[in-house]
Amino acid sequence: MTIIASWNGEVLARSEETVVVEGNHYFPAKDVNRGVLVPSEKTTVCPWKGTAGYFSINAGGQINEDAAWVYAQPKEAATQIKDHIAFWKGVEISQA
Repeated sequence: MTIIASWNGEVLARSEETVVVEGNHYFPAKDVNRGVLVPSEKTTVCPWKGTAGYFSINAGGQINEDAAWVYAQPKEAATQIKDHIAFWKGVEISQA
C-alpha cells in the first residue's frame, strides 16, 4: 500500500515503506520531495525518541510553518525512524 502526504495541492511524500509511530506516518527521506522543505530552527525533545528538528513546507505558493519533523539522531528505542520525516498541521495522509 502506498501512503501519500499532501498539502495545498502538492504531493510532499509517497512511500510504501512508512513507519507508524504514535499514529504518525514517518516517510523515508528518499521518498520525500525535499524541494518543498525549508529548514526551521525549531526543535522539540521527546523523552524516548530524542530531539526532533523541523521543516516548514513551501507548497502551492504558501508556507506551512514547522509542519514536518525528523529525528536525525534518535534514541535507541526509536532507531526505526532515523532520517524519516513526518508531517502534521493540516498535511493530509492518504492511501493509494
